[in-house]
Amino acid sequence: MAIFGTGRQRPSNRDRVQQAWIAEARRAGNVARFQRPRKSAVFSGSALIYTLCLGLLLGWYGPDWMARFDRPAMLPRSQPAPVATDSLYADFGYCHNGGGTNCVVDGDTFWFRGEKYRISDIDTPETHGPRCTAEGELGTRATRRLQALMNDGPFSLEVEGRATDRYGRALRVVTRGGQSIGEQLVAEGLARRWDGSRHPWC
Repeated sequence: MAIFGTGRQRPSNRDRVQQAWIAEARRAGNVARFQRPRKSAVFSGSALIYTLCLGLLLGWYGPDWMARFDRPAMLPRSQPAPVATDSLYADFGYCHNGGGTNCVVDGDTFWFRGEKYRISDIDTPETHGPRCTAEGELGTRATRRLQALMNDGPFSLEVEGRATDRYGRALRVVTRGGQSIGEQLVAEGLARRWDGSRHPWC
């Protein structure tokens, strides 16, 4: 025979046991153990990918971006100074005795445009009263070689140190293409580098 009641089902034995445990846990203060845990917030798949990409971009470009704030403004590069071109030229003769306009006196002295020049970075053997035959011969070779070099094309005259010596001669370094003609005479064994004093050639 069907029994009609209020419409509520009677709790099963399992439910009664569960309710009894909850009541007991409440009295003991451990209700949270029996409550259903809340779902924690987690990243979705696409959000996780975006976060990883952002981290990689910051790690790769971040230091360079920060350095831009500390780096001074880039200044335009200065153009290199134009290289001076040799512009002096003359047809040099030989003037062992007396002065001249454009001529070579010895291995380290010459006249140019009416002014007497002494090559300041070398010393050559004397041809005016050499101390020995070997010095005279080497001095003659140096004189002829200097004449050939002076006639070999345009050159420049550069001041290094004093502009004149005690004899009133203009002190200059003779260069061609930025290279010292005096150094060429030294390399060929016809001159010595000038160190401030003369040394014997004999």
